[in-house]
Amino acid sequence: MDKKTVLICDDSLLIRKKLREALDSFNFEAFYEAANGVAAVEQTKKYKPSLVFLDIVMPEIDGIEALKEIKAINPDTKVIMVSSVGTSGKLKEALKYGAYDFIQKPIQIDTLVKIVEKALKEG
Repeated sequence: MDKKTVLICDDSLLIRKKLREALDSFNFEAFYEAANGVAAVEQTKKYKPSLVFLDIVMPEIDGIEALKEIKAINPDTKVIMVSSVGTSGKLKEALKYGAYDFIQKPIQIDTLVKIVEKALKEG
């Protein structure tokens, strides 16, 4: 990844804050936040983040629809889906549409770190 920027999209401000704090140690050049899928797509067009954390269940458009649009804008963007228990069917669908990986809520910091390290290493 040339430009290390990250977009965190979740309708929960608390989850966005927790993710951002966990990602601070990676020294990203910029952080962007979105509270729904529509905003995530708009911010992807505007900022072209290298890494996107995308909640599956959100208002307006869900994470799957946002994923499809984000991958259409930039197929190289690594999208990590964030899901709560009970959305495993949606996770399989997300992987089919190009999601890089996923993390389960409640977020385990060590799991998050491993996935981000792998994504950054692969570029």
